Amino acid sequence: MHPVKRIEIVANSFELGKILDALKQAGVSGHLVIRNVAGQGLLGDAEDLDMTMLDNVYVIAFCPPEKLKSAVEVIRPILNKFGGTCYISDAIEIRSLRCVASI
Repeated sequence: MHPVKRIEIVANSFELGKILDALKQAGVSGHLVIRNVAGQGLLGDAEDLDMTMLDNVYVIAFCPPEKLKSAVEVIRPILNKFGGTCYISDAIEIRSLRCVASI
């Protein structure tokens, strides 16, 4: 087992390419994308998501703690410019690094 950082991003699907490119640039290679997500923000602002032209995506990525700063530095400007949100939390990966190296 080893510690990792979990990065969760909810953004407009139109910005997905920029987000994935930024994660790759920061050295975060693996990710999961869930399309067509809807919800309500922490501030309670209810948006009429049925009326939007573009769908939202939920991106989940994991990275070693030492790569987190560079990931935040490339993701923050995208979210500030185009909207969206990002949450970061601690997680533990249970797969052995030795097993990954042998695949």
